Amino acid sequence: MNAEQHDIGVSQVAAAIAEPARTKILCSLMDGHARTSTELATIAEVSASTASAHLAKLKELALVRLHVQGRHRYYSLADKRVAQALEALMVIGQNAAPTFNPRTPDRLQFARTCYDHMAGTLAVLLHDRMIEAGWLLETDEQAYRLSDSGEALFEGLGIDVKDLGTLRRRFACPCLDWSMRRPHLGGALGAAFLQMAIKRKWVTQDLDSRALALTALGRKELSSRFVVELPVQAATAPPASTETRRRAIASPAA
Repeated sequence: MNAEQHDIGVSQVAAAIAEPARTKILCSLMDGHARTSTELATIAEVSASTASAHLAKLKELALVRLHVQGRHRYYSLADKRVAQALEALMVIGQNAAPTFNPRTPDRLQFARTCYDHMAGTLAVLLHDRMIEAGWLLETDEQAYRLSDSGEALFEGLGIDVKDLGTLRRRFACPCLDWSMRRPHLGGALGAAFLQMAIKRKWVTQDLDSRALALTALGRKELSSRFVVELPVQAATAPPASTETRRRAIASPAA
């Protein structure tokens, strides 16, 4: 890219960020949570159609990324560089990034099933801890692999990592959490982890909902094995042997 092209690129990005509604959209995504176009329209105080036009422009300039989850479409910042650039501008402008306040019912927000794996606050915390500890490594934007220490961790939990790698599905991948709007662990590894947690009675599931309850044993084991601090407000279920309204999830098909 020559100097002239560079200048044009900078001016185009600067112009996109300078538009007030787009500024609000981008700043609202600074917390790392993805949002729908409807939510972003409300934040930017514009109509749905106007928000869609703004998002299309931001996507064209590689400032935001589109995530499709079934029927739902979410937007997030394209990468950390965009967040860093916005943060630098906020320092200059002395503005603080807004925070994300999920509206999901507490029981579902803390822990629930997402198809055959775990979702919710608990799952996102564990996912973030796996990344932070270097157990889970990114191979590209939509796939993970285990480090040697990560493989040892999961093998220690009784999960046959090598066997999972032979299944005709993704081994491990990020799955955008609809309540936290951040990724949790999906794929064969995520499914195996949930089955392990249920088998060991670390979590239990309601008969009539997707909500998962963390048992006292599960809280102790997850805290010690993953060295993660769990939210104090999260309800802890009684020991699974005394529960009458809980059941294990049937093992998913490979």
